Amino acid sequence: MNPKKDLLGTEELTTQEIYQYLDLADNFLEVLARPIPIVPSLRGKTILTLFFESSTRTQISFSIAAKRLSADVVNFSQATSSVKKGETLLDTARNIEAMKVDGVVVRHSAPGAAKFLSERLEAFVVNAGDGTHEHPTQALLDLMTMRRHFGRIKKLNVLIVGDIAHSRVARSNIFGLKTLGARVAICAPPTLIPVEIDDLGVEVFYNLDEIIHDFDVIMALRIQLERQQAGLFPSVREYRTFYGLTKERAGRMKAKGVIMHPGPTNRGIEIDPDVADSDKSVILEQVKNGVALRMAVLFIHAGGKIE
Repeated sequence: MNPKKDLLGTEELTTQEIYQYLDLADNFLEVLARPIPIVPSLRGKTILTLFFESSTRTQISFSIAAKRLSADVVNFSQATSSVKKGETLLDTARNIEAMKVDGVVVRHSAPGAAKFLSERLEAFVVNAGDGTHEHPTQALLDLMTMRRHFGRIKKLNVLIVGDIAHSRVARSNIFGLKTLGARVAICAPPTLIPVEIDDLGVEVFYNLDEIIHDFDVIMALRIQLERQQAGLFPSVREYRTFYGLTKERAGRMKAKGVIMHPGPTNRGIEIDPDVADSDKSVILEQVKNGVALRMAVLFIHAGGKIE
């Protein structure tokens, strides 16, 4: 199957395309377990990580993934870039094109920024988060984690709890989960549910205690105070009281149910420390799977070869 040039979101992916990423990522997990976890698949390729928003985990994950494939990696930081001097995204795109890099991993605060670049670059573009729109590789690594834990995605019952309105992770997960046949529901205060929720085709709940026992996967989201207007909920303390994943709530989940979080976690707000570190938590598995999944994405879009 010939891949699309770019990975801009999960909404545009078919079932076959999603499974192509997941199957290859499973193979790369085996590579990462070797004493020398490096393959020469992308030797001679140059990958640019272009992060206009601050990031630690995602940028490091992509950088490690590229290096494990033997690609050269150039990391961009807005704090020390010409963007601070007034350079536009279009200027940046033209400069990237002149440098002849093979692939660009971009994070930007504006929805559609990755698509904007993809239409102007010969290099492939991977969206590492564009505003509140999408974050496809996070969703794909979440799907990978679920499949490795349960052996399937179809008919899984998945509940996403928290700041849905401002979460690109929630949107990308909803699109991917529904494409693969999962039951998807959300639970949040009314003010943190997006106005277009009916278009997403998910069940909507407001009382976590009434439904927590019914789901195989509960994904907690970070409260994104930096993207919110004031007054969307009375206080962080009240949010934790009604929507936080406490030890007591986790104890009422299905026996084989798991807890996920895309990170970074606000311990003591959306998830308590003893829950994040419990046997039900697969948060560290998500991080490990993220490197393998991003290796798969870079391999596919850079035209990698198995040697």
